[in-house]
Amino acid sequence: MKKIGFLSFGHWSESPGSQTQSAADTLLQSIDLAVAAEELGADGAYFRVHHFARQLASPFPLLAAVGAKTSRIEIGTGVIDMRYENPLYMAEDAGAADLISEGRLQLGISRGSPEQVIDGYRYFGYVPADDSTDADMARQHTDVFLTAITGARFAQPNPSPMFPNPPGPLGIEPQSPGLRDRIWWGAGSRATAEWTAEQGMNLMSSTLLTEDTGVPFHQLQAEQIERFRKAWTDAGHPREPRVSVSRSIFALTDDRDRAYFGRGGREGDQVGVIDNTVARFGRSYADEPDKLIEQLAEDEAIAAADTLLLTVPNQLGVEYNAHVIESILTHVAPALGWR
Repeated sequence: MKKIGFLSFGHWSESPGSQTQSAADTLLQSIDLAVAAEELGADGAYFRVHHFARQLASPFPLLAAVGAKTSRIEIGTGVIDMRYENPLYMAEDAGAADLISEGRLQLGISRGSPEQVIDGYRYFGYVPADDSTDADMARQHTDVFLTAITGARFAQPNPSPMFPNPPGPLGIEPQSPGLRDRIWWGAGSRATAEWTAEQGMNLMSSTLLTEDTGVPFHQLQAEQIERFRKAWTDAGHPREPRVSVSRSIFALTDDRDRAYFGRGGREGDQVGVIDNTVARFGRSYADEPDKLIEQLAEDEAIAAADTLLLTVPNQLGVEYNAHVIESILTHVAPALGWR
C-alpha cells in the first residue's frame, strides 16, 4: 500500500490558456482541488512554496483553509525554504494549522531551491552569520523551529503580565501534539538524507538530486532512501520514518490527455547544473495506462517510498487535475499494488 497525493506549484499567469489568471484563482482552486482529491480517495494535498514569483508563497493561510474544508486528507508543503522563515512565528502558524486540521499537517521544509532573486532571504531580514552560509542559516532556523514545536519553555515571563502566567519560562503557543513527528526535510543528496535521518525528520525527495553518479535517477534516489533508512536505524529513533518521492505521471485515457501530454513523458533523465552543482533530473511519465504500469514498475525509488506525490499542472484547472489524479488512482495504482 502506498499513500498517493498531489503536489502543486500553484502557478498563475494571464496567458489565454491558463485557468488561473490571478493569485486569487490559484488559492481558491488549490482549496477546491484538495476537496476534490479527498473525495476521489487521494491521501494528500501538498503545495510548493516560492517567493518573489507568481506561485504559491505564504503557505499557512492556504493550509488552514484546506484543513477546515476537508476531514481526512493529509495537507502539507513541498517545501518551505527555511532561509526565509522566522522560526518562532512559523511554529505558531504550524501549530494553529495543525489544530485546525485535527493533526493532518505534513510539513515539508528545506534549505530551499534556486531563487527568483539574488539572496532573496535578505529582503525578509535574514542574513547568515559571519563564517556561515545560507544553508547553515536554514538549518539553524530549523533547529529553533523544531525546538519550539516540541514545547520548549525558554522565554522569561513578564513579572506584571496582562494575563496570569503559569509558573516558569513560557513557550510558543499553540502547541499541537505529534506535529514534530510530521516534519519532513527536502533532501537533495544522499548525504543530506542521512543528516535528515539523524535529526529525526521524514524524508521528502523530489525529481532532482544535486549529484550525479552516472546511474539512472530512480536508482540514485533509491540509494538515497536506503541510506536514509539505515541512518535512521543507526540513530535509534523509536518510530518508523516516512519517505515521499514526487513524479510527473499522466495516464493517457482521453483526447485531452493525448493533446496535452501525448508527445511527452518518454524521455530519459537529464543532467544539468543547478546552484553551480551538477544535478540529475528524473524523467516524466506519460503513456497509455498499460504501458505506464510497465514503466512505473521499474522505478526503484517509487517502490522504496511509502508516499508518492503527483505533480499537477494547476493552470489547467481543478476539473482536469482531478481527472489526472483519478486516472492514476483508478487505472494505474491497483495494478502496481499501490492501493
